[in-house]
Amino acid sequence: MSMLDWNAYRQQLTVRIGEIAKISPDTIKGYQTLSAAGQKANLLGPKIRELISLAVAVTLRCDGCIAVHTEAAARHGASREEIAEALAVATTVNAGAALVYSARVLDAYQQVAPPRQPA
Repeated sequence: MSMLDWNAYRQQLTVRIGEIAKISPDTIKGYQTLSAAGQKANLLGPKIRELISLAVAVTLRCDGCIAVHTEAAARHGASREEIAEALAVATTVNAGAALVYSARVLDAYQQVAPPRQPA
């Protein structure tokens, strides 16, 4: 059993983004310009770009990105195992970010905590 009908969700997302395009065409044009700019050199190739996109999508917790980039990764030949490896990288980066921000919490605490009295 699937958690979500990703194909239907992707189609619904396309409709809603089409509505945004009618209301704010420059927003969509700007997005399309950014997307095209990242593909111009084509050094990574479409499959690797989609695997990176999936890792970023997981890190950002973007269901729309997951729906769009999973389909694109599959279309460009990414295997389930390659996708799992990209997701493992995302998991590691998220854990690393949590460690970095944990260090920031301790740094902030050091600045605001009252001085400790010697025991």
